[in-house]
Amino acid sequence: MVVAVTGATGLVGSRLVSRLSAQGHTVRVLTRNPDKARGKLPYARVRFYNLQQQLQEALKGATGVVNLAGEPIATRWSASLKREIKASRVTTTTNLAEAINGLPEADRPEVLCSASAVGYYGNSQNQTFNESSNSGRDYLAEVCRDWEAAAEQAKTKRVVIMRTGIVLAKEGGALAKMLPIFNIFAGGPLGNGQQWCSWVHRDDLVNLYIEALQNTAFNGTYNATAPNPVRMSELCSSLGRVLGRPSWLPVPEFALQTLLGEGAQVVLEGQRVLPAKTQEQGFNFKFDDVDTAVRDIVAT
Repeated sequence: MVVAVTGATGLVGSRLVSRLSAQGHTVRVLTRNPDKARGKLPYARVRFYNLQQQLQEALKGATGVVNLAGEPIATRWSASLKREIKASRVTTTTNLAEAINGLPEADRPEVLCSASAVGYYGNSQNQTFNESSNSGRDYLAEVCRDWEAAAEQAKTKRVVIMRTGIVLAKEGGALAKMLPIFNIFAGGPLGNGQQWCSWVHRDDLVNLYIEALQNTAFNGTYNATAPNPVRMSELCSSLGRVLGRPSWLPVPEFALQTLLGEGAQVVLEGQRVLPAKTQEQGFNFKFDDVDTAVRDIVAT
């Protein structure tokens, strides 16, 4: 395959590029800073293109596109950052779709695989969501709706949207922030610990993207979350067990709100999301329970 990737230097993108390269595929990295990306992705068969100046050149003749671009959301939200969170996803995806549509049909990629998030469903302590559930009404749900709508404008044979949960990896994301705290015996749940964590091991997520690129049966929206979501307290207990550390010292809700402001809802609220359609499509999660996932991540 020839695969164009946005967001290639991020937590998921960097592993995806590495895996595609190792499997013998050609990767076209779309980035605002090709020189910087080249230093982070020193793999065979990887080419670098300027996202703003060489977009159609990178897309022309590609087998598929994986769109992972987006500003981090677990930070303090200001009005300007909220605009950037949305623009980095919606505007980039709109530009991508327009560039695809501007190519002659014979030169267009066959499939666009575009990220979204489980924030699409809003937050709930007691509801369970699958791919057919309605969208929520908060800011992140709005961002996800617009993000997905932008991807759906692409005139490819298939558009696959991945509503992604909390990605577990040692190198970044929530787990990377928690590991050092647990290692000094100061770990515990965020807030009251009862918020749901719909999580996914990074390797399963990467495998899911590759499966969606190659398997023409994948079309439409899928939840990219492990089949056994847990509450925050359970995730912390699992991390404590694997590390041999206590997990009883919570981070108070008021402290997170002081640090992150409105952005604290990302870690203090959650949703129980199941990958019903993903599993119906035949995808098998290698890491389907949180203990196995955390143990693998900590060991590697």
